[in-house]
Amino acid sequence: MGIKGKIAQPAKQDAGGEHKIFVLLQMGEYLMKKLLASTILVAGIVGFSGMASAAECGDVTIASMNWQSAEVLANLDRLILTEGYGCKAELISGDTVPTITSMIEKGEPDIAPEGWVDFLPDVVAQGTKEGKIVSVSKALSQGGVSGWWIPKYIADAHPDIKTIADALKHPELFPAPEEPGKGAVVNGPAGWGGTRVTTQFFKAYGGEKAGFVLVDSGTSAGLDGSIAKAYERKEGWMGFYWEPTALLGKYEMVKLGHGVPFDEAEWKRCNTVESCADPKPNEWPKDNVETLVTKPFADRAGPALDYLKARSWTNETVNKLLAWMTDNQATGEAGAKYFLKNNEDVWTKWVSPEAAEKIKAAVK
Repeated sequence: MGIKGKIAQPAKQDAGGEHKIFVLLQMGEYLMKKLLASTILVAGIVGFSGMASAAECGDVTIASMNWQSAEVLANLDRLILTEGYGCKAELISGDTVPTITSMIEKGEPDIAPEGWVDFLPDVVAQGTKEGKIVSVSKALSQGGVSGWWIPKYIADAHPDIKTIADALKHPELFPAPEEPGKGAVVNGPAGWGGTRVTTQFFKAYGGEKAGFVLVDSGTSAGLDGSIAKAYERKEGWMGFYWEPTALLGKYEMVKLGHGVPFDEAEWKRCNTVESCADPKPNEWPKDNVETLVTKPFADRAGPALDYLKARSWTNETVNKLLAWMTDNQATGEAGAKYFLKNNEDVWTKWVSPEAAEKIKAAVK
């Protein structure tokens, strides 16, 4: 009975108590609705912000140049901008001169990931001055590197060989395949700029007087094949090559020094002019390889531009990636995905933490 009495007591309270309970219930319901509305509002703002960010980036066209390193970089940019920054990115075919010219004259494509700007310095300078294009980063942090190379096992066995002049003292280490007793400097195919410079350097450094002959490789495949053959047999080889390339990702080569500082006037006067009879020794300048974007894209890209400003990789990184692509007959897209899966320590430094998580999830 006592228990029943205690339970029954609240029922005997006046109507004011019931009203207070009703009011409290209404207030609770009101506060819950306000809280829910606020949550929806915040979510909407965040969602709108994300949509606005994606809208800022919007449609993006990326030039995919017709060589391996440029192709994989274009695919890498497409994946990162699409998955990490909500851009609607697509690739279009391109090449250095027509792409950069089109960016300046027509405002498209939006991005040239690997622009070898030294091929048309005046055009790039004028486009930059007029505010048509912007260089946002060095695509290759070390630049494009050309010169005369020897296998690393030769350099290790003969530490005194540091420069072209040093190597030319040892024709016995770099035997000419068809001229016994002479050394060989292997040149690139006819028509290449590097082939012309190598011909002039052979004159400048006294290659013939030192007991060497200049060997025509005939084709790009012939040049690559001569290095591969020498390397597999652990034979001597010296000649023209460049990086980044798949071949230097597979075979360790050492670039010879030139023993003199770069002289731009001499480079233009004679080192690059095959008909010039009296070339002087000179440094082989590195090519500036930059990421170019149109000014309208730079103005609207937002966080996507921050990525492009940060994105730069070394020749060694690119060499290894290209070697994997070649060995596996991989496309630029496959190469980009392989890089993202296996080099998080490199590319996560280019993007925001939020973008990094999205990209990792997309390429699992």
